[in-house]
Amino acid sequence: MTKKWWKEAVVYQIYPRSFKDSNGDGIGDLRGIIEKLDYLKELGIDVIWLNPCYASPNDDNGYDISDYYQVMPEFGTMEDFDELLAEAHKRGIKIVMDLVVNHSSDEHKWFIESRSSKDNPYRDYYIWRDPRDGKEPNNWGSFFSPSAWEYDEKTGQYYLHLFSKKQPDLNWEHEPLRQEVYKMMNFWFDKGIDGFRMDVINLIKKPIGLPDSKLPHNTAEGYVFDPDLYANNPGLLEFLQEMNRNVMSKYDCMTVGETVNVTPEIALNYVKEENKALNMVFHFEIMEIKENFDLVRFKEIQQKWYDGVMKKGGWNSQYLNNHDQPRQVSIFGNDKEYRLESAKLLGTMLHTLPGTPYIYQGEEIGMTNCQFTSIDEFNDIHARYLYSQMLKKGTSSEEALSWLNNYSREHARTPMHWDNTENAGFTTGKPWLKINPNYHKINVKDALKDPNSVFYHYKKLIALRKANEVMVYGDFHDLTPTHKEIFAYTRSLNGVEWLIALNFTSDNKELDLGRSVEGKVVLSNYPDYLGKGQTLNLRPYEAVIIEK
Repeated sequence: MTKKWWKEAVVYQIYPRSFKDSNGDGIGDLRGIIEKLDYLKELGIDVIWLNPCYASPNDDNGYDISDYYQVMPEFGTMEDFDELLAEAHKRGIKIVMDLVVNHSSDEHKWFIESRSSKDNPYRDYYIWRDPRDGKEPNNWGSFFSPSAWEYDEKTGQYYLHLFSKKQPDLNWEHEPLRQEVYKMMNFWFDKGIDGFRMDVINLIKKPIGLPDSKLPHNTAEGYVFDPDLYANNPGLLEFLQEMNRNVMSKYDCMTVGETVNVTPEIALNYVKEENKALNMVFHFEIMEIKENFDLVRFKEIQQKWYDGVMKKGGWNSQYLNNHDQPRQVSIFGNDKEYRLESAKLLGTMLHTLPGTPYIYQGEEIGMTNCQFTSIDEFNDIHARYLYSQMLKKGTSSEEALSWLNNYSREHARTPMHWDNTENAGFTTGKPWLKINPNYHKINVKDALKDPNSVFYHYKKLIALRKANEVMVYGDFHDLTPTHKEIFAYTRSLNGVEWLIALNFTSDNKELDLGRSVEGKVVLSNYPDYLGKGQTLNLRPYEAVIIEK
């Protein structure tokens, strides 16, 4: 296996709007990130992944880009970005940006030109179609609205938008568009960034002819939401390889593609080294079981991706939450009586499973889901759309709000807790989004004062990864594939073997592992370890790493 810096790295994701506000306008910004670089250096992370900070009208919080060459004014200036890049690099921290090129904003100059007339040179930068029987060109539903098509009065055609109607899809079949994208990517690499996380990158290649979905309609209005039809179409790999030739091959960089509805077999084509496309992808199989978490199913997914990608010349990513998902300790752990233990357990697992680990801001202090009291408290376009769809299908407003309070992505976007002062030290103004009231108990200042905090557990895990190649390149073997409550596995490399044992319950658990469970305790979330002989003896949400 080829050794690469991005395989050994630990990535920390920053949602700039919610990280740290430096000027009191209630919105996090680039100077706020600069202020906290020493904190991230203390944690030990290697890479910052920034959610979009380009110019945007913010219909979808920056994922609707109006100018790929400018910084969002709320976040600062290009000079601020340059300073952030320089200061991060000075501390040995790399910067990965979000690449959003499945769609742009409808306020981008390309789209303004494109919709101005059918014969405009920019017309084919987007996907336009004539009406069919006076209605939409096909039956597609979007992620954020019932129909994936929006009618434009001026030219009498519809344009495609797989997300918001203010996010028209770019036409990747049009070579001038592709060359514009590569030019823009090279601009940022030449500035000194270290890679891209590529938003819904496997949607850029549409199915030939844009056929109707054959699924029964699954929106309240009768449209069909069918990601399998939108994603992973023939020709996508060729686009990614062309992108690699034109851009990534020129730099020592890191790429990770966000890929919906992807299997290991499909993903391997995108990430195996000889294909020269991407380094790794994010898949969503773990997230698909968050509403009914099943540890056995979780293990099956891990094994499938290890066997199907890692063992065949590719590389995986590991994450349990991000800006599009609820807080991991509230979903996969116990965010009440065992918040500390379960947050450490999840961190231990994240950093010892095969692949590059991604930490989402606040995860390292065990931040939890926030309870919203009304749909009016939600800023997120997706949350509001899901709520409206639930009501149209007969769900009560109370039930719909309850679902969002468990699983909405808005939980991750509530501002970071820096201390227990007003607004959690995030801003001196009015925060753009509700702050979780539990910041008085869960915040960075208190975590840094407590040697037993989640923060210091994460710091130890990151330091262990730097010092022990077995955590990065070691073989993975699941010892308990069918056990519903305990996850025990080994990582082994060059005669070194680590046993990782995790109890996913609020009860004491014993298990005869059929092999020795004794050895040197590398790291644990309890002060002692009770395993003897071949028997694991694990307390609630206990996590332990044993060197054999």
